Amino acid sequence: MSEARGTDETGEPARGQGSERPGNRGAIRAENERLILKAAEEVFAESGFRGATTGMIAERAGIPKANLHYYFPTKEALYRRVVEHIFNIWLDAANSFDENDDPVDALTSYISKKMDISREHPTGSKVWANEILHRAPVIQDYLETTLRDWTASRVAVIRRWIADGRIAPVDPHHLLYMIWATTQHYADFNHQIATLNGGHPLDEEQFASAKRTVTEIILTGIGARADRSADKTDT
Repeated sequence: MSEARGTDETGEPARGQGSERPGNRGAIRAENERLILKAAEEVFAESGFRGATTGMIAERAGIPKANLHYYFPTKEALYRRVVEHIFNIWLDAANSFDENDDPVDALTSYISKKMDISREHPTGSKVWANEILHRAPVIQDYLETTLRDWTASRVAVIRRWIADGRIAPVDPHHLLYMIWATTQHYADFNHQIATLNGGHPLDEEQFASAKRTVTEIILTGIGARADRSADKTDT
């Protein structure tokens, strides 16, 4: 790819001699990618894929448009990176399925982390929701591969818990759908929640209470020992 005029190989505007050090280049690149992804999440969440432009995203990130295209040649490439970014964060949250075979501990950790992600990355969740509402025109292949494989692996874990008599015989898919819908509600509908909360986002105490309530309801519904999960949510 040819460099934009007046930029160095990182896609950054050429600067003084101090900026030529490799360490500085790496730091500049990492910071630019962070700014671009943050701005892209916000713009895609507000305008959708069709309504957003790379110019809007570059302006939000505070960098020249040419620099954005150095990192992400097309809008679709940037969009897919945003979607993959939020999905990978969700995948990390689901590590509790692999790290703990106890359904109470595993699901308590998973629900808690998913709630935290909704609070910390609300725009990423909204981008995902908007894409699905439009029948996934950009990431359908992602749903049919990565998401399908991930879901199958978690369904197998839940079925093992059922076979062992550790939770009620519920449909594993619908259990996962319920967890996703409930936890992501706190991102996708955060404005509604704030409105019903007197015009203010949930404070720390209210959010901790929400996490406990969601966890207790889901664990009670599948016949797990919800009394243990309530204590673990705050640890």
